[in-house]
Amino acid sequence: MVDSFPTAERRSIRLGFAGFWDSFDPRDNFFTNLLATRWRIELSDEPEYLIHSCIGRRRHDHLRHDCVRIFYTGENVRADWHSTDWAFTFEHTDHPRHFRLPHWPFYVDPPRLVKAPPAAAVDVETFLAGRSRFCGFVVSNPLCATRNEFFRRLSRYRRVDSGGRLFNNIGGRVADKRAFLSECRFTIAFENESYPGYTSEKVAEPMLTGTLPIYWGDPLVGDEFDTRSFLSFHDTPPGPGVSPSAALDTLVERVVAVDRDPDLLAAALAHPWYRGNRVPRCADAEAILDQFARIFVTPIERVAGRRGLVRRLGLDHLPDAAASVRRRITRKWRQWKNRAAMAVGEPRRGTGRRRWQASVVLRRRACSTGYGR
Repeated sequence: MVDSFPTAERRSIRLGFAGFWDSFDPRDNFFTNLLATRWRIELSDEPEYLIHSCIGRRRHDHLRHDCVRIFYTGENVRADWHSTDWAFTFEHTDHPRHFRLPHWPFYVDPPRLVKAPPAAAVDVETFLAGRSRFCGFVVSNPLCATRNEFFRRLSRYRRVDSGGRLFNNIGGRVADKRAFLSECRFTIAFENESYPGYTSEKVAEPMLTGTLPIYWGDPLVGDEFDTRSFLSFHDTPPGPGVSPSAALDTLVERVVAVDRDPDLLAAALAHPWYRGNRVPRCADAEAILDQFARIFVTPIERVAGRRGLVRRLGLDHLPDAAASVRRRITRKWRQWKNRAAMAVGEPRRGTGRRRWQASVVLRRRACSTGYGR
């Protein structure tokens, strides 16, 4: 928590938060704890700097503040530069006031994924002896058709143990996800959606437990992670003459090969999680702090101060609202394309109105509690 850091002779920063998930604690979170290592953080309802996100019913609260606004998201959402001054998101962009910060450092301390040399010393027999389960799957969000279909296809080879709400087959949801994954040789680590740069804890948490992720989501995941250390769909993606369905079959075949060949398994275990076995810049604490230092000393014309008549009339929420509608349409389009490409339907949760109601409940739950995992 912020109170645990020394604060003598440090510049005071009056900080606020808005639009985060319900369980978000302003006093104890990634940003507050990190910033408190350089500055004296004072949480305030009238902040100088507001870090805002896009979750739940209060996602528009940042519009009430006239201070410098800093957007952060772990969702597959782009920054709206009509309503924010700076941004930390997963995107790869050259915007001068943007810093690439994917969501996974919120869940995993990045230095913990640096492998102690020599990685090649990993003993395959010891690895297998400590992992009684073939593959783990801990997911509650049922809306990704690609992930659902891969679970079904890999399950035809060997049982995949599902410890989440979706496809649960172990008698109930696991109480400790990481303890569960530490019992597995592989983990299905598919994102909710596929988009360049959109990398969440789905890939990092399995790495922390030592299980081999089977990954789909960010086509650029290899820019920061060494894909020789896990199985990435994007190493053998769809292309001319190769459908998404065929590419999924190829990924299943690669998993089977590693499961059956100790030499292939040893080769994967020998490689570092990160490229060059170094924390990437996007997750480097000093780089993130340097970006905040730039924010705190750079004079800008604040978005909140240049709205004029539009803002006085209360119309400044319209660009954000339009972006929200656009995101919903885009997400529906991607889901439809996934289903069409797989040529299979999602598991039925009822028909007609009951199925529609189930979908609404799931979306509301995701909006109120955080990211749909």
